[in-house]
Amino acid sequence: MVLEVERRESVAIVTLSAEAARNAFNSDSMSEISKTLNKLMDDSDIRGIVLTGTGRFFCAGADIEEFQRSIEDGRIGPLVDDLTSILHPLQVRMRTDPTILIAAVNGAAAGGGLGLALACDARVAVADAKLAAAFFKLGLSPDGGTTWLLPRLVGNQTTRLFFFNDETWNGEEALEKGAVDEVVSKGELIDRAVELASGWGQWSNISRSGTKQLLDASTSTFFQTQLEFEQALIIAASQTEDFAEGVAAFLEKRDPKFD
Repeated sequence: MVLEVERRESVAIVTLSAEAARNAFNSDSMSEISKTLNKLMDDSDIRGIVLTGTGRFFCAGADIEEFQRSIEDGRIGPLVDDLTSILHPLQVRMRTDPTILIAAVNGAAAGGGLGLALACDARVAVADAKLAAAFFKLGLSPDGGTTWLLPRLVGNQTTRLFFFNDETWNGEEALEKGAVDEVVSKGELIDRAVELASGWGQWSNISRSGTKQLLDASTSTFFQTQLEFEQALIIAASQTEDFAEGVAAFLEKRDPKFD
């Protein structure tokens, strides 16, 4: 089994098995990861997802032995095409879906596995977690959205140094640079990630999905374009039941209860 899924009220905890965490991106496991996360995001009762690994690995990226076999068989190009064609659409959805995704980084996050963590809405890590690109030693350019996601967290030049120096950051270094949001003890990791997913998941779908889209768009659009995007989304939001509930709760001096 590649994944284990546990429910805690409105939050699903998705744990990669030990083998999957070491070699998550092979033909079978990548497909199962995508199907599982998409199915959970389709479930309206799930407001948050915590993604974590097993043992020393959060998600170490590609199965290098499968790469070797594919090089020998002459099918490496189609294999990489297949893997990225599964991973990249999943990440696009993660960045726009109202479901809150929290990476509980228990160990090494490398290559596409790092991209999976960066695509989440927040990252909680342990002190001895390891964030690594791991592309350059393989003679590859980066994928998994790392060249788009990481600069938005730590800056362009820090990202450049990370790649070209083939750096590895532990949890504390990643926190200092802004790549993760919190560092906690191993015993607190899952509980804290669930707490964060549950807390953020209380807000309305329109607030969650709209804010995700607006924040990502803000770094690549002109101010006028961003204002037009904000206008379109807030007009749509104002006509929802969630907005009516928010206004009523404000006037009644109570907390809103969004479906």
